[in-house]
This record gives sequence, structure tokens and C-alpha cells, in this order.
Amino acid sequence: MRQATTKLKNFMNPAIVKKLRIATTAVCIAFSATAIAQQSTTPPVKVPEGFNIQVIAEGIGSARHLSVTPQGDIFVKLNKTKNNKGVLVLHEANGKATVTLSFGNYPGTGLYVKNGYLYTSSNSSVYRYKLNSKNQVINPAKTEVIVTGLIERRQHESKSIVIDNAGNLYVNIGAYSNSCQQQDRQKGSMGKEGCPILDSAGGIWQFKADKLNQKYADGVRYATGLRNVVGLDWNQQLNQLFVMQHGRDQLSFLFPELYNDKQSAELPAECLYALKQGDNAGWPYIYYDPQQKKKIIAPEYGGDGKKEGDSKYIDPVAAFPAHLAPDGLLFYTGNQFPERYKNGAFIAFHGSWNRAPEPQKGYFVVFQPFKDGKPDGDWEIFADGFGGTPDDVAQGNAKRRPCGLAQGPDGSLYVTSDDTDGAIYKITYKKP
Repeated sequence: MRQATTKLKNFMNPAIVKKLRIATTAVCIAFSATAIAQQSTTPPVKVPEGFNIQVIAEGIGSARHLSVTPQGDIFVKLNKTKNNKGVLVLHEANGKATVTLSFGNYPGTGLYVKNGYLYTSSNSSVYRYKLNSKNQVINPAKTEVIVTGLIERRQHESKSIVIDNAGNLYVNIGAYSNSCQQQDRQKGSMGKEGCPILDSAGGIWQFKADKLNQKYADGVRYATGLRNVVGLDWNQQLNQLFVMQHGRDQLSFLFPELYNDKQSAELPAECLYALKQGDNAGWPYIYYDPQQKKKIIAPEYGGDGKKEGDSKYIDPVAAFPAHLAPDGLLFYTGNQFPERYKNGAFIAFHGSWNRAPEPQKGYFVVFQPFKDGKPDGDWEIFADGFGGTPDDVAQGNAKRRPCGLAQGPDGSLYVTSDDTDGAIYKITYKKP
């Protein structure tokens, strides 16, 4: 009893109590910091030296493509409506962008500003809204219908859009199939003869940007053989359409006698194509092998991983790792970034889901240098870390996934992330 009393007195000694308080406080601070880091939805993103990246908006919903006006307003298309609205307008000031207007009760991906109009798309239609001299939507309730009746079959249904300088509207009509098999995504199923999907999908369709109430049949099939295009842009230097294709999936699952899991994770390349009217990129008959640097006949159409595809199909101008899901493409024309970035291409990779059992990859923005209208040198990762930790990325549990790209009036680069809570990043450069 006497020993216990002595220990209690020692424990109540002011000096010992002070030490315990300090130690306890340190533990609490460390625990709090860990908890905050774990709860954060904004993983740190790395950009090259001299650049700065900041989150200017969060919690806005499933943000896809976007455009920034000279007045600092940001138009954003939501892939899923939020509060029954699918188009957001945010105003940027003092490092933050806040929602000032929302309208349009339809989901979708496409958004583009051209010639005094805001163009948007659902998964089956394209709309436009008149802008005033300050690039503000005059009447959000007045929706002009440009095209209706576009194919929507619950696979590759997003309708990305871009407009050229001659008043033509280009719309992606994704193929509602992986590889045009007789039984989609079924092991060993061969390809459909002549792939009837290509009659109505699997390419880029052209419409008139200023003509109201066009139907699907009024469009022109501008280019074909493209499985699915989410990122596309009009190259002003060449006056030409460029697109990033989502390559086909599941080579080892569908044809295990021809491909192992490692090959399936690395094939085929995600391809950048420069398109002219009438071009055929070859889906589903061929795919592009980045190791062999050749077009290879697809196994559904008699290929064995080595047989070379027909030369009538166009070659990509650049090839990127497989299954990274390129969702944004932007040719940089600003003057803020160093000269080497001028007229080069930024590409937002949403990240893979189908490289298992190999690690998943992507969730970054890359830069492809261009010179005289052609890719010049190897591509490089420009902004990385959206996905979180290496384990998050490898397991496909990305915290955020880049999607849309836009250039600000001062040459800043804007990036949307459409997962978790929806965010907008702004990347700037300061000359040393």
C-alpha cells in the first residue's frame, strides 16, 4: 500500500505531469495530421520546375470537358447531372472559382465555345446557347437543338465535340462494342463479317454548327475505324482534326492461346490520329502495336499477334501506353509557357481499369512536343499525382482522374478531374 501511495505521489509530481502533457499533445498533433492527410481528397500533383498547380474548385460534380472565357468564366460539362443540372458556369477570382450559374437538365461530356455560342452535348444530342459580348449565356432556358438522335447504346456513349474554322461540327460516335465480335467480350468469339457497327458508329460524324434541328442521318461520316474518341481538338496550325482513340481491351482474356496477361496489359497503344475526310483508322480489324511499331491484324479477324495489317488503314502520328483512357486533348497556343510548349499537345489520361493482374497505370497529363505540325520527340509526363499514392494507382483506386483540358486567356492550363467530388486544377508558369 505504501509503495502504491509513493508511486501515485510521483505520478502527480508537477514536473512529470508537464512531461506527460507535452508527450500527449505531440501524439495528438501527429494523429490529427495523419487523419487529415488520409481524409484529403486532393493528393499532391507534381509539375515541372517553374510551374505551379492549384485546385481552384472542388465538389462541383462529375466535371468533364470545359472552356475558359477571356473574362475569367469557366464553362464545365457534367457527365452526371447535379441538382438536375448538367452545365456549370464558374467565375474565377483570387485563386478560387465559384459556381455562379447552372442549367441544362441533361448529362454528357462535350462542351465547346465558338463564334458567340456555347455548344454542349448529351449522350444523344448537341445543343447551343447564345453568348453576349462578355461571353455570358444570354438565356440559359433557351436551348437551341443542333443535332438529335445520335446513337446511345450504353457503351462508349459520350459525344465529344469540336468545331472547325469553317462552321463544321465534329461529333464522336463511339462503337458500342469492344472489337465487333459476334458475341461481345466473349472468349474466342470471332468478328462480325464487315462489322456492321461501322455503318452508324465507330467514327467521327460531321454536321453544320449553325443549322438547327439536324437529324443523325443529316450528318456525314467524316472518318471511320475509330473505336471511341473522348479527347479531340482542332489543330489551328494545320487546320486539321486530331483525336485520341481508346484502344480495344482484353486480348489475353478473349484469346489466351495467343496473348499472355503481360502482353494484354501493354497492347494495343492509345493512339493520336491526324484525320482528314475519308480516313479509316482500322478498328476493329487492326490494332497498333507500340513495341513492333506496326498495325497488327486483330485476333477476331484472323490475326496471331504478328500478322501485319492492311496499309489502307492510316498510321497514328503518336502512340502511348495501353489502356490509359485518353479523355482530353489540347493543342497549346498560348504564350505563358516556355516556347517549347507552343503548338504541342497536352493529353489527359483518365487511367486504366483493365491491366490486371499487372499494375494499373495512368491518371496523369502528358505533353507531346510538336514541330512543324508533327510530333517531335518523345512524350513526357507533365502533371502526375492525381491518382494518389503508388499503391492507389497500382490497384486502380485513384483518388482523382484527369479528364478535360482548356487554355485560359493568359495561357494558363486548366484540368478537370471527374471522380470523387469533381475538381478543377489551374497550372501556371512564372518565368525565372
